[in-house]
Amino acid sequence: MSDRSLARLAGVLYLVTFATSIPALALKQPFLDARGELNPAGAHWAIVLEILLALSCLGTAVVLFPVLRRFDAAMSLGFVGSRALEASTVLVGVIALLALIDVDPGTDAAALLVAVHDAAFLVGPGLLPAVNALLFATLLHRARLVPRIIPIIGVIGAPLLLASAGLSVFGVLDQVSGIAGIAALPIAVWEFTIGVWMIAKGLDTESRAARRPHP
Repeated sequence: MSDRSLARLAGVLYLVTFATSIPALALKQPFLDARGELNPAGAHWAIVLEILLALSCLGTAVVLFPVLRRFDAAMSLGFVGSRALEASTVLVGVIALLALIDVDPGTDAAALLVAVHDAAFLVGPGLLPAVNALLFATLLHRARLVPRIIPIIGVIGAPLLLASAGLSVFGVLDQVSGIAGIAALPIAVWEFTIGVWMIAKGLDTESRAARRPHP
């Protein structure tokens, strides 16, 4: 596949992460809040969406690796690893949600599964997108593969998301709250923007093929 085709596919996969993650959260949250005491129909659909989310999440980095490694092999490999970790933690949450459907609602076991899901959600979608942005956005900025304003959004948003996740770890901030949502907004804008840009314009690899990123 050409660089343009790979970039377009990665852009589509980025948008798939949006199309799956937001509805999945809306569908599963009432079931989680009730510790499995509600009808699990919404949870079943959330499981399907989050499996697609995990696959598309990993796919973005795998598809881009043949292109990005020409500019920074270590950073592009790190991006694949970070995306793989994010996809894995999403699937941990899926497993916990699937198990919650089968246990007696309102029990200690149900509470434990909710806690496992919430911890996976904090580490996966709550923390690792910041690591992804630091790697991918920095590489794009250094290699000048897209307009600089796009990766700058990611580089600025990463510390905000890291701070929000850190506060959630120490119990200062609820990971599903208005403040946490605001802190995550720049990363959401970055991921949506880079997805749309890669679909529409691709990555500027032809004129930059011989250029290495500046240290």
